[in-house]
Amino acid sequence: MSLIQLYISAEVAQPTVAELGELGLVQFRDLNPDVNAFQRAFVNEIRRFDEMERQLRFFTTQIEKVGIHVRPSMPSSHLSRTRSRQELDDLEARISEHENRLLQMNNSHETMQRRYLELTELKHVLRETSDFFQEASSHQEDIRHSFDEPEAPLLDRDLETGGAGNQNVGMNLGNVTGVIPRSKMQTFERILWRSLRGNLYMNTAMIDEPVIDPSTDTVIEKNVFIIFAHGREIMAKIKKIAESLGATLYPIDSDAERRRDALHEVECHIDEFNSVLINTTQTRRLELTRIAENLTSWMTIVKKEKATYHTMNHFNYDINRKCLIAEGWCPTNEINTIQAALREVTQRSGSMVPSILNELKTHKEPPTYHKTNKFTSGFQGIVDAYGMAKYREVNPGLFTIISFPFLFAVMFGDVGHGILVLLAGLYLCLNERKLASVDGEMFQMVFGGRYIVLLMGAFSVFTGMMYNDIFSRALPWFTSGWHFNVPEDYDGKTVLVAEPTGHIYPFGIDYAWHGTENYLLFTNSYKMKMSVILGVIHMSFGICMVFFNAKFYRKPIDVIGGFIPQMLFMQSLFGYLVLMIVYKWTVDWFETDAAGHAIRNSPPSLLNTMIYMFLSPGSVNEADKLYRGQGFIQGFLVMLAFVCIPWMLFLKPYYLKYEHGKARAMGYHQPSEHNVRVSTDSDHTDDAGGAVVAEDHGESSEHEFEFSEELIHQVIHTIDFCLGCISNTASYLRLWALSLAHAQLSEVLWSMTLGMAWGFTGAVGAFMTIVMFTMWFSLTIFILVGMEGLSAFLHALRLHWVEFNNKFYIGTGYAFEPFSFATMLAEKDP
Repeated sequence: MSLIQLYISAEVAQPTVAELGELGLVQFRDLNPDVNAFQRAFVNEIRRFDEMERQLRFFTTQIEKVGIHVRPSMPSSHLSRTRSRQELDDLEARISEHENRLLQMNNSHETMQRRYLELTELKHVLRETSDFFQEASSHQEDIRHSFDEPEAPLLDRDLETGGAGNQNVGMNLGNVTGVIPRSKMQTFERILWRSLRGNLYMNTAMIDEPVIDPSTDTVIEKNVFIIFAHGREIMAKIKKIAESLGATLYPIDSDAERRRDALHEVECHIDEFNSVLINTTQTRRLELTRIAENLTSWMTIVKKEKATYHTMNHFNYDINRKCLIAEGWCPTNEINTIQAALREVTQRSGSMVPSILNELKTHKEPPTYHKTNKFTSGFQGIVDAYGMAKYREVNPGLFTIISFPFLFAVMFGDVGHGILVLLAGLYLCLNERKLASVDGEMFQMVFGGRYIVLLMGAFSVFTGMMYNDIFSRALPWFTSGWHFNVPEDYDGKTVLVAEPTGHIYPFGIDYAWHGTENYLLFTNSYKMKMSVILGVIHMSFGICMVFFNAKFYRKPIDVIGGFIPQMLFMQSLFGYLVLMIVYKWTVDWFETDAAGHAIRNSPPSLLNTMIYMFLSPGSVNEADKLYRGQGFIQGFLVMLAFVCIPWMLFLKPYYLKYEHGKARAMGYHQPSEHNVRVSTDSDHTDDAGGAVVAEDHGESSEHEFEFSEELIHQVIHTIDFCLGCISNTASYLRLWALSLAHAQLSEVLWSMTLGMAWGFTGAVGAFMTIVMFTMWFSLTIFILVGMEGLSAFLHALRLHWVEFNNKFYIGTGYAFEPFSFATMLAEKDP
C-alpha cells in the first residue's frame, strides 16, 4: 500500500473524484478532522442531493403502495458517466416537478376519499335509521325509565311525525347518530352507561361494506349507532364521549320522507365521487409508472453525486492555487491505473491543468488489503472476523481454505451426510446469480459462505470414506482383512473372535469392525490419538508462521527469542507425544517367538508415560518401556522444555533494553509525540513530489521504550504460550469427541427408525418403511446435518481462532475501505 497525495484542479474536481469512485482503488483520508460537518466546503451540494434523495424515497414508497414494478437500472456504462451541472439541474427540476404533481394528486385523492368515506358512512346511517326509529317506538316502556317522571308517556306521538327535537309533553327527546370503529364499541357502551346511569336508549348495527381510512389506507370495521336521550346537557355529554372515541356524528332528520330524499341524494353523490376517484387513481398510477421507469437510474445518479461531494469534503482547498489537495491509501501496483484515470478525466473535460499524483513517504501504518474473489472471500471473512491482519503480516486466510473444511470433516465424517452438505453447496454455487438477490440475513450469511459449505461437504465425504461410515452403515469397498467363522448351530450369544485373512485393508477402517462389540473401544482410541496428532501439527504450523513474520519485519530477536524456544518447547513435549503415538502404532505388541512366548511386554499407556515423564524424569519402569534409552531421551526433553521458559521470558526484553541503551548512547531518541504534519513544498523537485509526511498528533506508531512494560508483556506472553500448549492440545480432543458423538447419534437414529421398520414384513412392513424413512430422513436433515453440522462448524471456527491464530496472528490492523461506487450502491438503505 502507498500513501498518495493528489492535486486536483477545482474545475475538474467533481468528475475526477467520480472517476476514482468508479475505480474503487483509493481510501481517502479526512484532512479536516476538526471541521464541523456543517462548515465544510460542499455542505450545500450535499444538502441538495439529500433533498433529491428524500424525494426519490418518497417516490419509492408511493410506487410500492400501488404495486408498480420498478424498471431495472440501465447499463453500467451509461450510469457511470459523469453528469454535468446542467444535467443535474435539469434532473433536480424534473424530480421536483414530479413530486409537486404527485403531492397535488395525493392531496386531491385523499380529500375525495375522505368525502367518499363520509358519504358511504352517511348512506349506512340513513339506511339503518328507519329501523332504529321503529324499534324505539316499540320500546316506549324501556325508554320511559330515562325520565324523572316514569308515569309520563315517552312518545305522545309517532317519532317519525315529530320534529328534529322530538318534543313530547314539554320535554325534548333528542338523538345522536353516527359511526364508530367496531373495536371501540364495547368501551363506548360502558362509558355511556356509567356516565349517564342508564338514562338513554341505544341501538347499533354493523356496516358490512369495508370502510377504508384514507389517511392510513387500512380497512376499518365500523358500526352505526343511534342514541335517544333527554336534555341538552346529556346530549352534549354523549357527543363529547363519542368524538373522544373517534366516532363520526351525522345529524339525521326523524322524518321518514326527508330521510328517503337524503338517502337518494347521497347515493347519487357516491356514484359521482366513485367515477372521479377512478379517474384520479388512473392518472396517479400513470404518473407513478412514468417515475418508475427512471427511478433506479435517478437514485443511482443521486447517490453517486452525494458520495462524490461527501468525499470531496475530506480534501483541503487551496484558495491561492484554486485546487483541492487529497491524501489517501491505494495499492502500490495500481498507481499507474489511477494516473491513467486522472489523465483521461483531464482530456475528457478539456482542462489545461492536469491533476498531479505524488507518492508520499510516511511512517503511518497502512490499511490491510486482501485481494479476494468469490471463492476465497468466505474463508477470508472467517479470519477477518477474528481480527484484521496487521499490514503485510502472514495472512492465515489462505491456509484456512484447506484446514477449516478438513477439521470440520474430521468431526462430521460420514459419506451420506457429506453428500447432502455437498449437494447444498453445489446448489448455492450453481445458482449464485439468482440467489444473490434473495433477502434474509440468515440466508445471506449461508450464501456468502457457499464455497465453504461446498468444501465442507467434499471433505466430509473423504473422511466418511476413511471412517467407512455412510448413514452409520459400513460399505465393503475392498476385501476385508478379518473373517468370522460362524458355526451352523451358533446361538447368537457366544462371543466370536475374528481371524485375520492376511489381506491389508488399503483405505480407511475395515468394514468388519462395524457391528462388533469392541468397535467403540477401537474407534475411541484411534480417533483420540488422531485428534492429538492433527492438533500438534496444526499448532506447530502456526508457530512456523512466527518465523515468517519475524523475517519479513526484519526482527531477528523474534526468531531467536520467540520462534526457536516456542518450537523447541512444543516439540519436546507434544511433538514427542506424537512420535510415541506413531511408534506405538507401528509395533506389533503381541508378536511371539518360535516357542510362542511374547517378545514384548503389553503396550504401555501413553497418558501414564507423559505423567511420569514429569514426575520422574530420566527413569522409566521396565513394564512401561516403548524403546531402549527412553529414560535418557525423556529426561533431556523435559530439561529442554524447562530451559525454553526463561529463554522466552528474558531474552527479548533484555535484548530490547540493550538496543535502546545503545541507540541512546549514539545520540538517537524516540520520535516526539508532538510532531506535526509537514505540508508538501510546491518548489520541491524530489522524485516523490518532495512530500514527506510526519506522524500526526496522537497517531504516532512509535512509543517510548519502557523495560518494565516489555518485561510484563513478555511474562504474560510466555505464561499464555506454555499453558496454552497444554490446554490447546487438549482442546483438539473435540475432534475425537464430536466425531464419536456424530457416529453414535447416527447409529441410534438408524436403529430407532429404519432398523425397527425392517423388522416387519408384508404390507405392515411396507407401510412402516415409508413412515420410518420419512422420519429418518427428516431427522437426519434437521439434527444430524443441521444441528450437528452447525456444532462442528462452530468448533472448527474456535480451533482456528483460539488454538491456531493465537500462536502467531497479531490482528491489529484495519481494513482497506476504498471510495467505491460499487460498494456504496451494494449497501441496502436502512
